[in-house]
Amino acid sequence: MELNYEMFCYQCEQTAGGKGCTKLGVCGKTPEVAGLQDLLIFQIKGISCYVKVLLDKGEHISKDIVKFIENSLFTTLTNVNFDPEAHVKMLLESQKIKDAFRKLVRKPAIETAHASYNLPDTKTEMIKDAPIAGIMYDSDLDPDIRSLRQTIVYGLKGISAYGHQARELGYYSDSVDDFYVEALCATTDDNMSVEELIRLTMRTGEMAIEIMKKLDEANTGVYSDPTPHKVNVHIKKGPFIIVSGHDLKDLEMLLEQTAGKGINIYTHGEMLPSHGYPGLKKYPHLAGNFGGAWQDQQKQFDNLPGCILMTTNCLMKPRESYKDRIYSTNVVGWDGVKHIGRKPDGTKDFSEIINHALELGGFPEDEEIKDILVGFGHKTTLSYAPQIVEAVKSGKLRHFFLIGGCDGARPGRNYFTDFAKMVPDDCIILTLACGKYRFNKLDFGEVSGLPRLLDVGQCNDAYSAVVIATALADAFGTDVNGLPLSLIISWYEQKAVAVLLALLSLGIRNIYLGPVLPAFISPNVLQYLTDTFGLRQISNPEDDIKTCLKQNIR
Repeated sequence: MELNYEMFCYQCEQTAGGKGCTKLGVCGKTPEVAGLQDLLIFQIKGISCYVKVLLDKGEHISKDIVKFIENSLFTTLTNVNFDPEAHVKMLLESQKIKDAFRKLVRKPAIETAHASYNLPDTKTEMIKDAPIAGIMYDSDLDPDIRSLRQTIVYGLKGISAYGHQARELGYYSDSVDDFYVEALCATTDDNMSVEELIRLTMRTGEMAIEIMKKLDEANTGVYSDPTPHKVNVHIKKGPFIIVSGHDLKDLEMLLEQTAGKGINIYTHGEMLPSHGYPGLKKYPHLAGNFGGAWQDQQKQFDNLPGCILMTTNCLMKPRESYKDRIYSTNVVGWDGVKHIGRKPDGTKDFSEIINHALELGGFPEDEEIKDILVGFGHKTTLSYAPQIVEAVKSGKLRHFFLIGGCDGARPGRNYFTDFAKMVPDDCIILTLACGKYRFNKLDFGEVSGLPRLLDVGQCNDAYSAVVIATALADAFGTDVNGLPLSLIISWYEQKAVAVLLALLSLGIRNIYLGPVLPAFISPNVLQYLTDTFGLRQISNPEDDIKTCLKQNIR
């Protein structure tokens, strides 16, 4: 039985009416799950109030505790986990952790309801308590304080997604791990001013840069630096498994376990950049990329004669026509969807999904091959730096446009397609994240011997874009804001929030953001971002391109 909870959620771009989901999440999240997620965040804030005492003493905390906090943040990120029982299990674990720290630390760093609260034992009682954890519970809270607190929490959720990916490969950042605790605790502190919260928001951006750098080290350290690679976006005959999400480790394990079995492995969504990594593209049965961005999955997965593995976020409510063929892993979940867990040694057994794919038989025939080009990480792109610098100085290459970010289904996102089509022929487009699917199958040709469309990678590869921009700025003797470079960013969920905060923390100005601005940003906070960083909402492609092209190297 679904219990009644008056939800309020505005963490994603498509929130109802541009204000907040109150009846049912646009993402498919029920009020029941919303209440459990609010309570889970409430709990890890309480845990952090105790752990902060130990950090202040210079003591280190177990990485298992950090992993729990990180996974709790990631579980509540948009389109990750919709399974109420999975949340109840995590909530019960959260109380055990809190109780353990209470015995160790008698007085929390900040004495709030988050720290003193005791979770009940049943889901029914948890839902009854959930209102105390709601975003709008304290109706008298200063709207700018609420806005900044939520921006920090959403930034942490984005960071947790990248932290999870890096940790899967054995990499982590001690500073980021400590920051989870510090920031969560700070969001319960009623003595923090708007100015102090703004500084903490910028630090959240700094930590986002740090974790994206660490994930880049993980991906390139394990699988080597991406190199240009042609990817077939049409299907091949035979059994198959589609791998969606972001997690390269899951893809690698599946490729190893399907080797020689006659199963084609297709990437989907943000897994597309996997084809650029030498450690992954060496598998001949990594056959290509299926479909487009995440929001088209219900139509594209409908009645597929194969299986789908969801490794991270971007899960939508599965239709009955394929619910029995979709599998989840890591923190991803949906009630009734089969979940592939981790064995004690850290490995996973994918035999069930492999056998299922073989039984289904797959596609009956090949389609004509259609290739797109990926693999332009910072090392590859910067290998062309002398050529790029010369092209700019000679006037053959006029401007760079970074067009990318998180895609979504809201009307108006055709702006990014139209913008890319209107970019002049003497300009280069850098792209990353699933926003690329708006235009990455178009033929943009070349300029000065370089492809006009350079796929930098996943959303976390915003770090690669920063490395590229910084190196080019050094070559021209300027800073990033002095380059003929414009950032046109689409956003949907909290990883995009982390990326935006990362860019702002670096002092990057005049970013175009859309389709709409975040509902959780209060008018005063928005004014601050506009005045300080020149943040602006997209308008129309023609006018925005004209404004961008006025930028010249200083």
